[in-house]
Amino acid sequence: MPKCDFRGVIENSPFVERSLKSMYPGTDEAELPARLEALAQMSPSAEEIRSEIRETEDEEALALRMREVRRRILVTLAARDATGLGGYPEVVRVMTELAEETIQAAVRCQTRLLAERFGVPMSEDGVPQDLLVVGMGKLGGAELNVSSDIDLIFLYDCDGETRPTEEFPARRSLSNREFFERVARRVIPMLSDIRGCGFVFRVDMRLRPNGTSGPMVCSSGMLEEYLYTQGRDWERFAWLKGRIVSEPVFATPDAYKSQCASIESLVRPFVYRKYVDFSAISSLAALHDMIRAETIRRELKHQGQGVNVKLGSGGIRNIEFIAQTFQVIRGGRDPLLRSHSTLQTLGYLADRGALTASVAERLKRSYVMLRNLEHAIQYVDDQQTQLWPTDPAARHRVAMLYGEEESALDAKLQEVREFVRTTFDSIFHAQEQTEESASDWPEGWTAGLPGTEKPLAAKIASLGYQDSDSLAARVLALMSSRNIGRSNGALERMASVLKQVFEHCTEWARFDTSTVSSDEELDRCLGLLEVIAGRPTYVALLYQYPDMLKRVGRVLASSRWAADYLKEHPIILDELMDQRVEEFSDDTPADWSAWADRLRTELRAASDDQERQLNLIRDAHHGAVFRLLMADLDRRLSTVRLADQLSALADAVIEVVLELAWNSLFRKFEGDPKFAVIAYGKLGGKELGYASDLDLIYLYDDDRMDSDMVYTRLVRRMMNWLTMQTSSGRLFEVDLRLRPNGADGLVVSSFDSWQKYERNEDGKGAWTWELQALTRARFCAGDPSIGEKFEAERKRILQSPRNRAELASEVISMRQRMLDGHKNPTELFDIKHDRGGMVDIEFAVQYLVLAYSKDFPELVGNLGNIHLLAIAADAGLISKDLARDCSEAYRKYRAIQREVRLAQGDGPVRVDPARVEGEIASVNQLWNDVIGAAAQTGEEAHHAAS
Repeated sequence: MPKCDFRGVIENSPFVERSLKSMYPGTDEAELPARLEALAQMSPSAEEIRSEIRETEDEEALALRMREVRRRILVTLAARDATGLGGYPEVVRVMTELAEETIQAAVRCQTRLLAERFGVPMSEDGVPQDLLVVGMGKLGGAELNVSSDIDLIFLYDCDGETRPTEEFPARRSLSNREFFERVARRVIPMLSDIRGCGFVFRVDMRLRPNGTSGPMVCSSGMLEEYLYTQGRDWERFAWLKGRIVSEPVFATPDAYKSQCASIESLVRPFVYRKYVDFSAISSLAALHDMIRAETIRRELKHQGQGVNVKLGSGGIRNIEFIAQTFQVIRGGRDPLLRSHSTLQTLGYLADRGALTASVAERLKRSYVMLRNLEHAIQYVDDQQTQLWPTDPAARHRVAMLYGEEESALDAKLQEVREFVRTTFDSIFHAQEQTEESASDWPEGWTAGLPGTEKPLAAKIASLGYQDSDSLAARVLALMSSRNIGRSNGALERMASVLKQVFEHCTEWARFDTSTVSSDEELDRCLGLLEVIAGRPTYVALLYQYPDMLKRVGRVLASSRWAADYLKEHPIILDELMDQRVEEFSDDTPADWSAWADRLRTELRAASDDQERQLNLIRDAHHGAVFRLLMADLDRRLSTVRLADQLSALADAVIEVVLELAWNSLFRKFEGDPKFAVIAYGKLGGKELGYASDLDLIYLYDDDRMDSDMVYTRLVRRMMNWLTMQTSSGRLFEVDLRLRPNGADGLVVSSFDSWQKYERNEDGKGAWTWELQALTRARFCAGDPSIGEKFEAERKRILQSPRNRAELASEVISMRQRMLDGHKNPTELFDIKHDRGGMVDIEFAVQYLVLAYSKDFPELVGNLGNIHLLAIAADAGLISKDLARDCSEAYRKYRAIQREVRLAQGDGPVRVDPARVEGEIASVNQLWNDVIGAAAQTGEEAHHAAS
């Protein structure tokens, strides 16, 4: 199949299409291919990137310019690569140059800004010091892909203090470490924060000394001490690619070169021994087994979704590991093997006889093929993914951008993976353990020995499980994974836990809270053990405390959502040892202030490590949610009280994140921010579920100069910290579409502009559906005085007089739009969206608030639908019987929603309509009595007038 044309690139890449429309607003779609073709005529160069980026030195302007340049570069590369004008060498060269130039520009900008305040960092001898940014991984190897993150390590050579200079006559002073740490913490968001048209590069700092718990920057002395006292074998592999990618800001070229040489001189002997290092083979074999175990887990995780061309078996990572293995073993004696380039190293290995020429050449071709496919996958939507999808439409897009027919590309991929897998496995010969079990379980299974599949399958079948052959294979794959460990009894503990699981899953599946069969329960238990296999602490915990294992089994049997949550956040297993897991009941106040204070104490202790702080917040939140989940499964919390607790917990988290984000800002006002977070939707109505999104808007009431800029930065930082995926997961998904002017509006509004928009006195403000949303809005974090102003204005707006018939007509129209957007193709009843469901109750209540609050001000309280129905009945707006019936219907709907979501996970909640027949009738009557009648009255009045 020929390469794509420019129209085909646009048709198969939503990212390219979006970008072109944004870059050339108002351009007719028919002209976009010509625009793309013009962009693709020249290969971008480092000089072009540099001149375009360095046209400005203003921090915000530079950040936006870098993002615009990145977008244009990616669109250009996608077009050139997909149409055959470019190729793999060009793509990785340009992406690496883009990373280098943007890192250098960001470092230069932030370093000079800080120098204006604190002076220039100097060694004790008075030599200016610079931040040395080490690019690791693909950046270090000059092999960066189009949607890659960048692995960075921040270093400096000598300790000392900042001093004033003629150019930077600062009066304050910092230690070099403090200065460079501040630079690093400003460079990272400058590159990775979402602003303007996106981000520049996602930044990963986990390869630094001591990982996420280590300091953000290290001196050469600190780095040397770490590498030679704590450095591990995998870090030798990581530092193979390490390369300084920054440039001098203060130092002279010669001094800067000396600083770089100082770092390189201490890293080199750590990575490369002075001799042929065959002693590393045993460690490398262990790493090989860890990679195999990781591959199995990843392929299980993505089973049915596609093939991971990077991390999957026979993928890019396998080829890189082959090259790096020979580099570690032989690079100390052979300087040519110290290349950062994978392709260059494979060539050198053939020259040295470590690989045959044919194998090396085929590995090189395979590597380029896999990298090209990875790029085609990422061109589709600029996502950091390496999955060759199974979905036909998605697969077609990738194949078109790659330039090959789908079936032929799939066959080529399978052939390449098989060759790489075979080559990879042939290099290592891992020793097998032969310990035997002394029970009625078959001998040899604990070591995953070949030949034990059939007897193990027979044992599993005797316990009553289906598909025993597959289960036996799964167990043997787990037990043969060296990731479990072969020392300190790790293997024996895992074997014991597995036996307990197999022998008790049938019992756990019969718990009164269980929603699964014994086979499904077993699958969930094995899934969890596969996740924690490389974390011996958790395996030991389950081994040491059988009752805890039983509790885990009960949780897994009770809820698919809980099972997935445990696998995603296994650290919360610790919560089962915490006696506070029993503390929640319907009588427990929804007050998380003490919890938040404990969290603040932990955060202060980690004040020098922002990444650690983000993980602390996430771990604390996940643990708190899990304790609520346990109370929920134990039926100690009603649906309403659970939602109250989850909402209050979210409020506490938002408050803590706000404090951290404000304190982390460099440019801010003195004192506390005059800023508030307003919750809408489920959080606003205190009806939050386990996985609910947060509907938020941000307001400030501050007339100081640059308030909009300061609070915009605060919101960006907050959004980043709330939604960022770290090694500990994510806090929340946040939706800002309810802010003034929706997706087109500013991320933060002054109180006055929000007030003007909501009052809609000029006819250009809030729509009726936005007023409906306002009925459930409330202050949840920030400055309480702004919260009070917001609540007063909210009540004033809701109590404004309205034409009830027109209001009813608009509510009916909005309800129809929701129905159109949530069609139910089944015979079942959708608890939330179908007529007679939850949305009808919510809309009816919102109509009552908007239509009658002027006459009955008690309706404006954000009290929840059930209380508001009772207030409406007391006011004579609906009958008391109807209010009671609809309140019970709403409670029942929420209980069913909770029940189904826990058992089945996320998705539409649909039940047999006979189960809720009476509730549907009551809600339909409410709708007809409240909204239908008002609309009919309006129609009659209209006809009479005409």
